[in-house]
Amino acid sequence: MSKPVLIDFYAEWCGPCKMQSPLIDRLKEKMGDAIEVRKMDVDQHMKEAGEYQISVVPTLIIEMDGKVVKRLEGVTSAEDLEQMLRPLVTD
Repeated sequence: MSKPVLIDFYAEWCGPCKMQSPLIDRLKEKMGDAIEVRKMDVDQHMKEAGEYQISVVPTLIIEMDGKVVKRLEGVTSAEDLEQMLRPLVTD
């Protein structure tokens, strides 16, 4: 069984992205290997940002089995992210 993937599309120049990053780090610390986290700088990964139609940063994408389950724009709390990810985690 695969695990959920959280993709963080951000930019170095983005103030809200700087607030989101430690929240994701805290979430990863708490959930450990139950989830995969990928961080994508939109300036470095323009192709991927285009494929996901990213127009706002930060944008968080939650995928399961290669399919987008949830798309979030703006800063999202670690608690809200955990509530979205927990049901996707298989023991």
